[in-house]
This record gives sequence, C-alpha cells and structure tokens, in this order.
Amino acid sequence: MITTFLLLLTGLSPDAQTLSGSALAKALQSGGFVIVMRHASSPREVPDKRTANPDNVKLERQLDEAGRATSTAMGKAIRELKIPIGDVWTSPTYRAMETVRLAQLPSPHPEAELGDGGQSMQGTSDAQAAWLREKVSHATAGTNTVIVTHMPNLARAFPEWGAVADGEAVVLRPDGKGGASIVGRIKIDEWPRLQ
Repeated sequence: MITTFLLLLTGLSPDAQTLSGSALAKALQSGGFVIVMRHASSPREVPDKRTANPDNVKLERQLDEAGRATSTAMGKAIRELKIPIGDVWTSPTYRAMETVRLAQLPSPHPEAELGDGGQSMQGTSDAQAAWLREKVSHATAGTNTVIVTHMPNLARAFPEWGAVADGEAVVLRPDGKGGASIVGRIKIDEWPRLQ
C-alpha cells in the first residue's frame, strides 16, 4: 500500500509491465523510453595525482577497472543492438562523464541538477529530485533519452526504487500525462546479453 502510494505520488504507474532480455531490447529499439542510470563502478576514495587519470585534473572520484570495462561493453551493446539514443543528460562529475564517454553515448549535456554538488554520496535537494522526476516524464518518439546520475539523487527522487547498483539502468515509459511506468531494469553487465 505504501509503495503504491509512493508510485502514485511520483507519477510512476504501480502496474507497469516489466520486460527483460530480448523483449526489453526490442522495445528499446523502437524508442520512446527514458533510461535512468547510476554511473558505473567507482571507488569511494578520490585519487591522488599519481593514480588519477591524466584528464582528471580536479582529482574527483573516477571509475575503477570494472566501471571502465562495463561502461565500454554497455555502449558497444547499445550500438550492436541498434538502440537509438537521443538526448543524454549527465551529472557533471568526472565519474558520470567518464561513464558516458567510455560508453560513447552521443552529445552529453552536463546538468548540475544531476550532480552531487561536490558532496560525494551526500543527500540531494528537493529541487534536484523534482527536476529528475520531471525529466523522466518526457521522451522523444523513435529515440531513447539517457540520464546518468548518482544513488543519492535516485533515492531522493524515487525512494520506491530501492537500491540501484553501480551502472544499473531503470527503463521508463513516459505516459504523456506527466507520469512514467517502469518497464525494466538492466544491470550494467547485462547489456551485452540482451540479444
């Protein structure tokens, strides 16, 4: 009952059809979905000058080896599956931008509302949660929107989702009325197996 109330409060349908595997890939190939994901695997510690990637000049958290490998494999799978990607919105943090870059997602738009405000793993504001809830309610026909953010942002905007693993994506179908239905979830290492 509480979960249904939270879903209705956030505009998400509690009775959405859940797809997986090739059925989910086929749906994504037609477009019209929003793919909301947590950035790929990243250690909690910030690197020092010796261990930072050469382009990580602000010494922000960056992806670990698993995060780099799974981001690359996810992007390759999206291209091989011919899943059309339109708008890509991302946190401006290094680890989120690195996820997008390694996946080779097109023309990312860094958005402060998706960021962590320099407060890694800290809570986010109500305004950020409202921005994210609004963004998932709109999709473009024939293409899919991708949003890359952080666990605190997801937890604040969508507490009913529970934990979202590193790199995990929640696929939503906007209803055209300001709401959206969850149609599936994809762990980052599952993308290559969607065929």
